[in-house]
Amino acid sequence: MTTVDDARPVATLWQLGLAKNRLFCTVYRHGATFELRLETASATILSEPFDMQPRMLARTRRLRAALKRRGWHEMEPLQET
Repeated sequence: MTTVDDARPVATLWQLGLAKNRLFCTVYRHGATFELRLETASATILSEPFDMQPRMLARTRRLRAALKRRGWHEMEPLQET
């Protein structure tokens, strides 16, 4: 597993919100490898190796759908200033 300091974000696949909470599904790159993180602004909930394959992208869609069934909803991307 990589740390926040040695990995850089490549893409945010989706963002969900529930009340005042925001959850991000983001792909990070560390050297030649990728890592998928499910994270909030202050904590990493899940971190695992990620390969850009259809099965992995389908897994993230299933996770998003499961969270939406539990009350989470799509959020607009945060604007950087």
